[in-house]
Amino acid sequence: MNLEPVRNIADAVLYEGYILYPYRASAQKNQNRWQFGVVMAPGYAAADSSERSSTRAEVLLEHAGQPVVVVLLRFLQVQRRTAGGQAWDEAVEREIQVTANAAALLGGGVTEEFTVEGGEDREQAGDGSGWVVRRREPLAGAVSVRAAEVPGPWRTVRLQVTVENRTGLATTPRRREDALPTALVAAHTIISVTGGKFISMTDPPIWAQPAVAECQNEGGWPVLADAGDQVVLSSPIILYDHPELAAESPGELYDGTEIDEILTLRTLALSDEEKAEARATDPRAAALLDRVESMDAESLARLHGTIRSPREPQSLIGLVADRREDATAGGSVPWWDPDADAAVSPDTDSVTIGGQRIARGSRVRLRPGTRRADAQDMFLVGRIVEVQAVLHDVDDHPYLAVSLAGQPDEDLRIAHGRFLYFMCDEVEPCGAENGGTA
Repeated sequence: MNLEPVRNIADAVLYEGYILYPYRASAQKNQNRWQFGVVMAPGYAAADSSERSSTRAEVLLEHAGQPVVVVLLRFLQVQRRTAGGQAWDEAVEREIQVTANAAALLGGGVTEEFTVEGGEDREQAGDGSGWVVRRREPLAGAVSVRAAEVPGPWRTVRLQVTVENRTGLATTPRRREDALPTALVAAHTIISVTGGKFISMTDPPIWAQPAVAECQNEGGWPVLADAGDQVVLSSPIILYDHPELAAESPGELYDGTEIDEILTLRTLALSDEEKAEARATDPRAAALLDRVESMDAESLARLHGTIRSPREPQSLIGLVADRREDATAGGSVPWWDPDADAAVSPDTDSVTIGGQRIARGSRVRLRPGTRRADAQDMFLVGRIVEVQAVLHDVDDHPYLAVSLAGQPDEDLRIAHGRFLYFMCDEVEPCGAENGGTA
């Protein structure tokens, strides 16, 4: 199984926030690092309730009877560098592999302990000012893999992968930065299976939704990571299923909250003194600066944006979009055409949902899907809304602009165009008795 594409995604997770622009140790934002996926030693986690000493990933797995699961635990070991009285945390990549065959997986599971050696390296500073010391603390932990049958006619199990930090502490550090050398940093797992496939936790089939709702994930979120759904990436940063790296991005900038083009241009604009300090801060910062400074005009232009051809509209069962056609061309006007506005009419366009025609003025009941990330949706489940417009996205998928029925100030919201938006498979017709369109 080729895990290289998944590793590329996982590497971005591994180094997310490792060092932030402007990439020098003196910057305030680089004084408090290591925010994602930190699994502390249990002694420190017990003293600080905001920290954790273990993570758990649970995901549903369909299998053919003899599944074999391989778990790759990947994390960074803090390497504290001291030179000239100044300290800076570098990192060493670590990877632990655990395999659970069918007998173990469908039996009592498997738990494998691991250790990572500490150590100390010394070298003469390049300017002859003294010694550069790099020190690593020993680490210990365990990875557990077990499965529980999911009731029903499907051959499905709830797979659970637990990662524990079991590093012992002679004394409990008082400060977080002193506890980090004994932590598993940016910890995440790549879980693969042969003889089975995983079920999406984000958008599961209807029959699997109750079992998915019972899964408990702590310190990470598992997403499908390959085309065959045989690989899951459980990441401390929430991703969508089948995540991809932008082909236009030339390399890691360690700051995913920024736009590549803006961050690249700002990095190029650093003064020579600032660049020198950044290069001295961390080898990865130095490599980043070298890469950015060597980019040609074509590479920089690609960062400005990419126009991709819209995908063919995907058919939805029970959903038929009624679209106007361009009278002269005899076909739908492309979304990017200046005349596209003439090809649609939100006030009169309609869609067919559940065998009923839905247009402006129709009333529907909200059933928000699990793929949405808006926590406010829990308060809208079952609410009746009035359709104000039928719209289409750039991929020609229809969606609805709606207003809550019966709200005292809803007329003001409508007047100002303040609507809620839902895809067509997130609503159901109310019927004529509730004001719907029969």
